Amino acid sequence: MAGQLILADTSVLIDYYRKTNKVNAAWIALIDKGYDFAISAITKYELCSGATQSQMAFWESIFVSIPILSFDESCVDTAVHINAALKKKRKQIDLADLFIAATAMTNHLPVATLNKKHFDRIEGLSLVA
Repeated sequence: MAGQLILADTSVLIDYYRKTNKVNAAWIALIDKGYDFAISAITKYELCSGATQSQMAFWESIFVSIPILSFDESCVDTAVHINAALKKKRKQIDLADLFIAATAMTNHLPVATLNKKHFDRIEGLSLVA
């Protein structure tokens, strides 16, 4: 959907970084579909904490061109609700994925991810293929 804002998960950005031919990356396919992007502060944390000093220039160039949504108190409340529902089903997910999903739901955004295994478990979360 042209101009629709979506939250890009860490997996989408890492896929882009790792691809030798960037044209084949999932992120480029989403750009070609006309989506606009934001990321969660949690995604920024994951990328920066896993990056070497030489990789940081690449990530910084991405961060200046994409909005980074804060993980605030509303996101915390949403994360608590999501986690409780997942816990009842015994299908909890990693905290980072939980927090990214909570950021998306709090901001009423669909998520673009290559980790559908975790994000599919969250009722009410919209995923972009």
